[in-house]
Amino acid sequence: MDIKKLRNYAELIAKTGLNIMPGQEVVIRTEPEQTEFIELLIEECYKAGASNVSIEWRFMPATKLDITYQSEEKLSEVLKWQEEKLKYKAETLPASVYLDSDDPDGLTGIDNAKWARAQQKRYEIIKPYNDKMENRYQWCVAAVPGKKWAKKVFPELPVEEGMEKLWELILKCSRADGEAPMEAWKEHNDNLRRRCDWLNSLNLRRLIYKSESTGTDFNVGLIPDMLFCGGDEELPGHDDVRFNANIPTEEVFTTPMRGDAEGIVYSTMPLSYNGMLIENFSVRFEKGRAVEVKAEKNEEALKTMISMDEGAAMLGECALVPWESPIRESGVLFYSTLFDENASCHLALGRGYSSCLKEFWKYSPEEAREKGVNDSMNHEDFMIGAPDLSIIGVCEDGKQVQIFKDGRWAEM
Repeated sequence: MDIKKLRNYAELIAKTGLNIMPGQEVVIRTEPEQTEFIELLIEECYKAGASNVSIEWRFMPATKLDITYQSEEKLSEVLKWQEEKLKYKAETLPASVYLDSDDPDGLTGIDNAKWARAQQKRYEIIKPYNDKMENRYQWCVAAVPGKKWAKKVFPELPVEEGMEKLWELILKCSRADGEAPMEAWKEHNDNLRRRCDWLNSLNLRRLIYKSESTGTDFNVGLIPDMLFCGGDEELPGHDDVRFNANIPTEEVFTTPMRGDAEGIVYSTMPLSYNGMLIENFSVRFEKGRAVEVKAEKNEEALKTMISMDEGAAMLGECALVPWESPIRESGVLFYSTLFDENASCHLALGRGYSSCLKEFWKYSPEEAREKGVNDSMNHEDFMIGAPDLSIIGVCEDGKQVQIFKDGRWAEM
């Protein structure tokens, strides 16, 4: 891959993704496959003003071995040094990069129930630190190729050729393959903001989804104080700091009313969850909860997912993505939520975004929950977009507005 394009991508993550403040610490969480790119990213973070850049390595094969051989008690532990690290982050608020290169099938075959119970116990300790950091720091999820990921996407290609092809697609879909990625992102963010402004002017209270081709027939309530958001977002208390939490992103999204959803939705893409692919599934809602799930592959993982805690079976996000998004038009199934969610309208089960509330910085996590934002240890996006998907918005005064028609934005 062209080193200039890789450096431009690294600069994009540091300056547009994170928008690092002078003297801020940075944490990069990544797999160890892409050390050349990580070196570029570290340098660009320092050039953007970082005071210190640290790496948190993760390695899915090691995680699978831990799940297999450790006792559930040991797997559930948050060690003292790990908790001290969480405390330090909550106090210093480093900008955080999460580089996705995971093997979509990397945890296939694990004892999923054991792993879920361990995660639940760990979350009891981790949650207070997460709550303390919520909406107070910049973060960005981006991607770099991994060999097993590339082989999953391009099984017919030799590994190195597949890696190069995946790099090309990541950069193209991330608007990072041109000469001026940051300028391209400024224009893209402006376009997404215009969509948000239109939706927010409607005072919507409900969304109604229908697709004859898939069978989706579903409606969901919206929080009166909610906003649709998309693209970059403002860091509270820092008017000049806007950051992009996802590179790429094509979505305009909001957080729905906790416990107000009815009907059935059908997936149109596989869901990568805990290193397993859940395929061809449906979710039926009653009184806001997922009461029935079915899947052709890994149905038990889906059932485990919605039982992780009280909020795991309720919705935390409704996201609108047109059928002709650049990622959809690439013709590639990425087996990665970061990309596939930006090819299709989607919903998310689990934790909602309090940042979708008007003047969200005024509310504590507890106050945001009281307003209707769902709380959960999970946030799992699944794709429901289809070429005939219709979405109708019901306004506060009862008026109905066509938001999506035939899988695309209706006229503003």
